[in-house]
Amino acid sequence: MTHLPPIATLLARLFLSILFIVAGYGKLQDVAGFTAYMTSGGVPAIFAWPTIALELLGGLAILLGAFTRPAALALAGFSLLSALLFHFVPADQMQMTAFMKNLGLAGGFLLLAAHGAGGWSADALFTRKAPAFG
Repeated sequence: MTHLPPIATLLARLFLSILFIVAGYGKLQDVAGFTAYMTSGGVPAIFAWPTIALELLGGLAILLGAFTRPAALALAGFSLLSALLFHFVPADQMQMTAFMKNLGLAGGFLLLAAHGAGGWSADALFTRKAPAFG
């Protein structure tokens, strides 16, 4: 088999996206608290809203399979950056588990960026050629 069946890529997109959709929505519920958390890690407060937008819109794009490659690259970069800024604490096993989880997410997003969203996606729907008649 040289490619994944459409259901496999759909499930992969679902599993990768749900974390970001839920996290982004949760940050909307307490923007001030999230901003304080970010600044405690040395990230300027001005990045709070772009982070929320990336998580929500990027997560939804991955779920729908729309603009999949750029969204996946953005979320891979975000996963790596947040791993390094917030979870790389070798003395804390829980933080290192979160660090490795983020590395795994980045890997999944890189695979998605490399191979695309699959057949059951908005990307596939809008790039299909019209059938030839005649």
